[in-house]
Amino acid sequence: MSRDTRDRILDALEELLLDEGSTKVTLEAVAAKAGVSKGGLLYHFNTKDAMIAAMVRRLGDRSDAQRAQAEQGGTTVAQWYLQPPETISEKEIALFRSTLAVLRSIDGAPGEIQDAVTEVMRLWDEAIRAEITDPVAAEIVRLVGDGIYLNALMNLPDVEPELHQKVVERLLAGDQVK
Repeated sequence: MSRDTRDRILDALEELLLDEGSTKVTLEAVAAKAGVSKGGLLYHFNTKDAMIAAMVRRLGDRSDAQRAQAEQGGTTVAQWYLQPPETISEKEIALFRSTLAVLRSIDGAPGEIQDAVTEVMRLWDEAIRAEITDPVAAEIVRLVGDGIYLNALMNLPDVEPELHQKVVERLLAGDQVK
């Protein structure tokens, strides 16, 4: 099976997680939505958890690529992490959808999926801590960014753009940012 088939399976999984929730996602349902046989799906993923963990890792790869692209454009990791929801590109919206699908799938249960989510989030944490010398300031940036992200995922009212900018400026002001 090709890489395209693997991605088609993961895309189908994301859609089912978003539309139906994790309790309705079965290997059979994902295979049907992806247009492959169950055996074809099992060729790539021998369990539902392995499939979801692969989706999380793909999400991490997308996130890393976007972070690198932002840095090449002169945006710091912290600035990218704290960006306002209205500046989010279609690629990032897809990333948010994937994240929401993943978060709906794990419900805090330990195992392969939780490990994959922890790996991906640890990369962000490390990138922020490498950029911000004060560990308390780095943690505040991460927590505020997580709140902005959750706000966008939950489709809650946006913060006024001027206020958002002032929050980011205050968070990133001072000697703690490299």
